[in-house]
Amino acid sequence: MALADYDVIVAGSGPAGSTAAALLAQQQHKVLMIERSSHPRFHIGESMLPLSTPVFDRLGITWDSNQYLRKNGAAFIDENSGEQVRFCLNAQYQPYQVERARFDQMLVDNARHHGARLQQQESVTTVELDADGVQVGTDRGRYRSRYLIDATGRSTFMGRKQSTIERIGNLGRFALYTHYRHTNSATARELYESGDIKILMVDIGWIWIIPLIDRRLSIGLVVQKAIDRSRRGAALFEHYCKASPFLTAVLAGAEQETEVRAEADFSFTNTRRHGQRYACCGDAAGFLDPIFSSGVFLAVTSAERVADRLHPALAAGTEGDPALHAADDDHYTLGFRSMQLFVERYYQSDMVHHLFFAADRSDTIKNDIAALLSGDLWRDDNDFQRMLLAGRQNRTP
Repeated sequence: MALADYDVIVAGSGPAGSTAAALLAQQQHKVLMIERSSHPRFHIGESMLPLSTPVFDRLGITWDSNQYLRKNGAAFIDENSGEQVRFCLNAQYQPYQVERARFDQMLVDNARHHGARLQQQESVTTVELDADGVQVGTDRGRYRSRYLIDATGRSTFMGRKQSTIERIGNLGRFALYTHYRHTNSATARELYESGDIKILMVDIGWIWIIPLIDRRLSIGLVVQKAIDRSRRGAALFEHYCKASPFLTAVLAGAEQETEVRAEADFSFTNTRRHGQRYACCGDAAGFLDPIFSSGVFLAVTSAERVADRLHPALAAGTEGDPALHAADDDHYTLGFRSMQLFVERYYQSDMVHHLFFAADRSDTIKNDIAALLSGDLWRDDNDFQRMLLAGRQNRTP
């Protein structure tokens, strides 16, 4: 291949793409991000996990309290039984609730500040990989690079190109969600003061309530049970919101900002997340039901590992090694698998009622659960995490 235009082309500029681009640009590599839409853009997934903080520190991100609300904990509530439990999530690091349009813009601006180039409203259409390099075709041109990072989110360009996507079918099926503003009720004010995310248990799944700045709320219904397509719209969302006394109190006098949106095809894994001259990170490597807010966390941590493995290879000229990222497979699998089994147990074993609501009886189990909710997935002293992993191994033929 002729001399490359770039060291790395990053397809996508969400949290994963911007993180990888920034870390590589910090090391003086020539990086191009190709984004099919444009910033700022609406996106769901507004609740950060505490263990994202070390990555954001490396990126040089600073948090403006006028733009982002502190996240202090997560409360799980069953309004029918009156049971509830709260897990503290700011003991080690201070996480935040973010409006994704502003947050994603901040990350992509940071990548550009470090030297990465961004081209927006341009779609990757073809990718050709060989021992000599990468050729990327878009709807606007062709580019040559030494390496490709697939950060195309749930579009997962390389996964679909290579037919390596496997659905995870026993978790949430789809979500309905919207934002509200002018939430000035007394119950809403208490929610903003606490900074907690609320999870309401309902008979078909669960409802998230995430407080944002400027008296705004993100509210979503995730449906786990099979629902006839004719019922999968705004009426279903509104029914469950009105059936909740807590939500009724929170939304008194509030104004719905947008129509109810829907997302389906939730959870999957990419069985080939790296190969010769390419690696996938973030949702392009795998996506999980959002019950424990793992999306952005897995995006930035997987992007960090990809960038850290790629930088010395680019410097040494060994980036063409097909097994470049194999050394990180166990690390990635442990994190993704732990969160997957955590979510799976939530749905299949009624974990909230059988374990969460009893967690106040044991500091050890409550701390173990809080560690997973914080994204602390790579420690070796979490008995609850070991139980999750061992339980699945025992059920595997």
